[in-house]
Amino acid sequence: MGLIRRHPALVPLLLLLPGITWLGSFYLAPNLQMFASSFWSGSLENGFAFSLGNWVNYPNALGTYQEQYLRSIQYGFAATLICFAIAFPLAYFIAFRSGRARSILLFLVVAPFFTSYLLRTIGWRTILGDESIVLGPLKSVGLIDPSARILDTPVSVVAGIAYNFVPFMILPIYVSLEKIDRRLLEAAQDLYASSWGAFRRVTLPLAAPGIFAGSLLTFIPAIGDFVNAELLGNPGTTMIGNVIQRQFLVVRDYPTAAALSFMLMLLILIGVTIYGRLLGTEELTSKAI
Repeated sequence: MGLIRRHPALVPLLLLLPGITWLGSFYLAPNLQMFASSFWSGSLENGFAFSLGNWVNYPNALGTYQEQYLRSIQYGFAATLICFAIAFPLAYFIAFRSGRARSILLFLVVAPFFTSYLLRTIGWRTILGDESIVLGPLKSVGLIDPSARILDTPVSVVAGIAYNFVPFMILPIYVSLEKIDRRLLEAAQDLYASSWGAFRRVTLPLAAPGIFAGSLLTFIPAIGDFVNAELLGNPGTTMIGNVIQRQFLVVRDYPTAAALSFMLMLLILIGVTIYGRLLGTEELTSKAI
């Protein structure tokens, strides 16, 4: 205590120490190990050797699995757009129109998290099955071809990703909308703005921080997901997450798996940086405050 009294500037550092320790132990150290592993050569049976000159794992991995990278970006982007299309109207209704039902609706948004991610994804196999409650009645009345199917297609993979991650889009947008001062909307209407004009000039810009955060929270895990592609897709819908999972746990090709993982992380970091620059992170921060 005496040290703190003599040096009060240490208080913020001490408060940050647990978080810094956590990030260093479970984020920085594993990533450094993964980066080092990407420069290995050899095999699990004969052992691995580290060499900084062994950077060939990167071009080899990228050249071999370029298609899976592109597919992951496409699926992640499509799922993010679907989540936004679902999340914004729902978050708007909860923030402005739900009244006393707000707490119940928010609980329903997070209720799926009380069920295992794996079980939720398996449940979609039943929902999207060839004779499910979705396709079965349509086939029986002749509205669609009897051979039509959704399961094991890109549509089912994107649908599963969107379903599992839509709460990550809803909650940040809701928080931004809920913080909007209603007097700003009244002022816009007093200045003869239409309902659409007030929404476009007041509501949407002030909700931008939530849209930005929700997009990141949805796109980042979606692009690296492998469960939905494994359970709801087919060999032609394999994502880069599936490749990394198999390289680590099945093939045991750790150098290639590490190179793929590091390139995926770098790709996401570059994408997030560009996205933030286009939207203006400083402006978004000022609006959030």
